[in-house]
Amino acid sequence: MRSGLSSCGVRPLSDCHRADRWSDPDAPPDDVGRRRYCRSFPARLPERSLVQLYRRGDRGPAVADVQATLFGLGLLSEAPQAAVFDDATDSAVRHFQQRRGLSVDGIVGPETYRALAAARWKLGDRLLSLATRPYVGDDVAVLQERLLELGFDAGRTDGIFGRRTEQALRGLQREYGLVPDGTCGPATLRALRQLGRHVTGGRPQVLRETEALHRSGAALPGKVVVIDPGHGGADRGATGHGLDEASVVEDLAARLEGRLTAVGVRTLLTRGPDNDPSDAERAQFANDNGADLVLSLHVDGAASPLCQGVASYHFGSGSGVTSTVGEQLASLVQREVVARTDLLDCQVHEKTWEILRLTRMPAVRLELGHLTHAGDARRLADPAFRDTVAEGILVAVQRLFLPADLDPPTGVMRMPVFEPS
Repeated sequence: MRSGLSSCGVRPLSDCHRADRWSDPDAPPDDVGRRRYCRSFPARLPERSLVQLYRRGDRGPAVADVQATLFGLGLLSEAPQAAVFDDATDSAVRHFQQRRGLSVDGIVGPETYRALAAARWKLGDRLLSLATRPYVGDDVAVLQERLLELGFDAGRTDGIFGRRTEQALRGLQREYGLVPDGTCGPATLRALRQLGRHVTGGRPQVLRETEALHRSGAALPGKVVVIDPGHGGADRGATGHGLDEASVVEDLAARLEGRLTAVGVRTLLTRGPDNDPSDAERAQFANDNGADLVLSLHVDGAASPLCQGVASYHFGSGSGVTSTVGEQLASLVQREVVARTDLLDCQVHEKTWEILRLTRMPAVRLELGHLTHAGDARRLADPAFRDTVAEGILVAVQRLFLPADLDPPTGVMRMPVFEPS
């Protein structure tokens, strides 16, 4: 019996008749087979500290889980016969990371592992509702995107079924005569397939983000900015030429914090010198404190001593889902830093890193040079250089809120200096 039908063949209007999974009858046979194979991947992940890194040459059940998911996604041409992280698996992992906006290193760490777990779900594979441990997956992301297109505010398309997604879903169900139970099952999916897009003339979330920015006003006093110095505690991040990433960004964060506070911004740091929260915890900290912006500070390192330059990142999936205001802020930060320093411009890019995806406000991650490059390391060791960068970031934040007719050219704006009384 097809899931969603009663014993007499009548499909209930309510989606609250729960089932663990139900298949999309329109899916091609080969796709159904791959997806069934893919679902051997574990539904829940261990805590971050317990997740091992998996890479070429590793073996074991966890490698088999990764391969099963990659095969289910069509990234491995045939079902693996041995649980060995071979060249084909390495290539498939890199392809997956590139497609998902993750760091492309061929290593399955916590973030790639969670992304693989999310990718196995298609909308219609399971009933979705608000739960103590929220449903996470690509099916949720597709639902959120569809709700946004229909004019219901599900928030950022982050793939997490939270309270805002449930409220948007109930709104759709009420408007279209369904039982407003906040559960996405067969009846709701039929309605979603039948409904056309209601918001036209631009992406709805873009319009909401832009309008919220305009409503907040140009003045910085009263705004809340979370500064996120990367790594911390025992994790020192990239190292090179006698410097470590955690120490460099702690110092930069302190300089930026002082400047923001001086112009009336309430600033919060995600960590102290002795702790290292996960990116998800840092994002939750920003959400809990109602931040207007998040600035995540990092420096880079590479195997080659020739790699150099500065790059900025904002949330974006590569498939049209992006934070427009985040992209605008990343562009301003990148341009101001490049204009005020002689760092190589490595441009602005979109990523789905958790600090960018899980925050409910515009967030930017700055990768300020490479400690493994002699020239970049020499600059980063200079306190005056760090002051210049902090000033550039502050100017970028101010420019984000200015109307277009008051926005100055890049590299020329100077913020007032407030002396302590």
